[in-house]
Amino acid sequence: MAERIDSASKLIAALPAVIYQTFASPEALETWLPPEGMTGTMLAFRFCEGGMYRMRLTCNRSQHSPGKTSEDADEVTVAFLKIVPNERIEQAVLFVSDDPAFAGEMRMTWTFEPTDNGTRVMVRCTNVLTGIEPADHRAGLNATLDNLAAYIAA
Repeated sequence: MAERIDSASKLIAALPAVIYQTFASPEALETWLPPEGMTGTMLAFRFCEGGMYRMRLTCNRSQHSPGKTSEDADEVTVAFLKIVPNERIEQAVLFVSDDPAFAGEMRMTWTFEPTDNGTRVMVRCTNVLTGIEPADHRAGLNATLDNLAAYIAA
């Protein structure tokens, strides 16, 4: 079976340096990274190549979704594999779950391409876990980019 790759992009009206800084701030990530209906809490954070962060994503209302770390939350560990300031951030995202379809490592690459109207932010995910439905993942990636744009605009 071929490796699954999911991606999304959005033009954001900001310079690449402004967008890059939202990845370097744990408070910013807690605000814009969680999907709709979830709240992020940073548990550990070190922004540098070889560094990492660990975030707890808690559902705002009681619901059970398969693959979660606990009944109402998911914890994710993200390693910073490569950082090119204002251009690119490569990450390894480790998912822990009793369900093998939701456990493993996914790679995410964020790129920031300057344009005349701002920055084209692209996210490319490789080795996407089999338990993540493609349509749900696309919707989630696009929602995250919308959150990032709204955070920067505020």
